[in-house]
Amino acid sequence: MSEPGPQDQPPFPATMRMRAFGVHIFTALGGAIALIAMLEAVREHWAAMFGWLGVALLVDGLDGPIARRLKVGDVLPNWSGDTLDLVVDFLTYVFVPAYAITASGLLIPLATPLLGAAIVISGALYFSDRRMKTDDNHFRGFPALWNAAAFYLFLLKPPAAIGSIALAILVVLTFVPFHVMHPLRTTRLRMLNIVLLVIWGLLAIFAIVTNFQTPPWATAAICIIGAYILLSDVLIRVTGGSRT
Repeated sequence: MSEPGPQDQPPFPATMRMRAFGVHIFTALGGAIALIAMLEAVREHWAAMFGWLGVALLVDGLDGPIARRLKVGDVLPNWSGDTLDLVVDFLTYVFVPAYAITASGLLIPLATPLLGAAIVISGALYFSDRRMKTDDNHFRGFPALWNAAAFYLFLLKPPAAIGSIALAILVVLTFVPFHVMHPLRTTRLRMLNIVLLVIWGLLAIFAIVTNFQTPPWATAAICIIGAYILLSDVLIRVTGGSRT
């Protein structure tokens, strides 16, 4: 048997490959967190469920920069970090929140299973759409942020009819080609966007810790920041402004 040639040798040292695979494990940890969140949802421990979904959101925010820094795609070309990220995101952004929404008792009973199914189907289709992100770091359509939609449903507890209609509108907006900014990557007013996102996160933690018993000012601030993130690009287009 001939000795292995240079082309047969691993292109990167074992330590680099181990670190890179550790990033994939870190990303996959989001799936385990989704399971814990689901268990809390089944017990109707809603604040705990949102707390775990928040932890999953933190993991999702950290794994990408770490992966790029360690060049995981180059070191482990046979493992798709993008696919892994989409699988975990579907669980934490769509599936667990869809269960919480349907089990909340906050919607019209007849419409509840239909809305739950529509959320899961539209979310799956959205994550499979190669056009989901634009070149300037905006999302096309409502970006399947059903964890946020569920959060607002539990925070505001609107009348069942209003909540059901609002969720149905979000399902439809998944397929409408308006743009929603990515608060961390959109270049226009980036520092303002980041500051507002941090404020939103702190207020969201406050709402979860208090089991959604928030004072009116906190609720209003959470709603205003959420509306700004969702609709700022629409307002720019209507007023004729520039996104850059």
